[in-house]
Amino acid sequence: MTAKSDNLFMESLKDAAAGGVIALALFSILIGMKAEVASGLGGQLGIEYRWLVVAIAVAVVFGGRLLLNLFVWKSDKPLTKSAGKLLPKAQVFAPLGKFAAPVFLIIAVVLPFLLMSMYGARGSRQYLDLAILVTTYVMLGWGLNIVVGLAGLLDLGYVAFYAVGAYSYALLAHYFGFSFWICLPLAGILASFWGIILGFPVLRLRGDYLAIVTLAVNFIVQGVIYNMTFVGGPRGLNGVPLWSNFHWVMIAAILSLVVIYLLVNSTFGKGITAIREDEIAAELMGVNTRRVKLVAFMVSSFIAGVAGGLLAHYLASINPSSFNILKSTESLVMVYLGGMGSISGSVIAAIIFTLLVEALSPLKILKWVVIPLILILLMLYRPQGLFGNREIKFNLLGGKQAKQSIETITEAGDAAAGD
Repeated sequence: MTAKSDNLFMESLKDAAAGGVIALALFSILIGMKAEVASGLGGQLGIEYRWLVVAIAVAVVFGGRLLLNLFVWKSDKPLTKSAGKLLPKAQVFAPLGKFAAPVFLIIAVVLPFLLMSMYGARGSRQYLDLAILVTTYVMLGWGLNIVVGLAGLLDLGYVAFYAVGAYSYALLAHYFGFSFWICLPLAGILASFWGIILGFPVLRLRGDYLAIVTLAVNFIVQGVIYNMTFVGGPRGLNGVPLWSNFHWVMIAAILSLVVIYLLVNSTFGKGITAIREDEIAAELMGVNTRRVKLVAFMVSSFIAGVAGGLLAHYLASINPSSFNILKSTESLVMVYLGGMGSISGSVIAAIIFTLLVEALSPLKILKWVVIPLILILLMLYRPQGLFGNREIKFNLLGGKQAKQSIETITEAGDAAAGD
């Protein structure tokens, strides 16, 4: 028994050391060096070294992998089995579903006026900014869920369409003076247009190859924006007309929800899901997989473009640093956190993730060590996400039909417990 324990410890130690070396190589570039523009030296570019933060991050990776190997991954009695029994059952939250829709609607209408009365125009601005940020993240999660959750295509450059929509919206309003309701659909249409152009060659790829190409597209779009002077270059574009507000953002989000709901529950949406399950089998059953993936990519890009336009006009300025790879990572995290293919899950995940980032903001760069640890725990205890592929459906007509319309995530929870 002792020899077996020693062998387990040595294997776990080797695996943790390998993870620490990989983390050191990655974090030395991603975290250890930060480029800064020195204003007092004529705008010269300097580098700030943060090796202490790198050491903490590597130590967290090493310790985390060692503990996971010892007590979860390679253990005969993993802690996840016993800890999973302590979580509340899905049936506990099922009765709350019928109250969620009217409560969220009331909050969306009353929240701006409540904040104005409590904190005034200036004091309430930060909370309204946070609410709009959550709503745009919800839209990003919905759009990315079409490609990643329903179609099963790993898109790492989704924020590129977010940037195209934001800059298209800002340029149309800033230089041409178009109104809100002209700029908004045009931003989505231009983003979907670029989605189609990218989709024709890219969607021939699968798996890791598709992920690498879409990641490259993200860097290409950001690099082009950085080097275009008429959009502000690295300094961004200011002076965007301030036309949108919280209520317009909510209306756009509701319209996006309607479009996604109709798409998911249509025959075309079933074709998207069939591609995720087995693309070859779907094609043999008569699904035009190339056309279905292209349309899914187009709709997803349209929603990202609308979300980017709404955020740009509410903030009245945009900056290319807002559309980096980290933003794509955040979108993917929200999709996996809520559950792949779950519209309801994207809403809950966007709220939880955004509030978590804001709550951990005093930790500065270390919050990106804490948040991944939380996600690791989620993947261990509930790998299918909070909702899995389930939805909470509402029927406001009441009666027996309303009771039957609330679809809980019980089956997903039972499946996870069985696994």
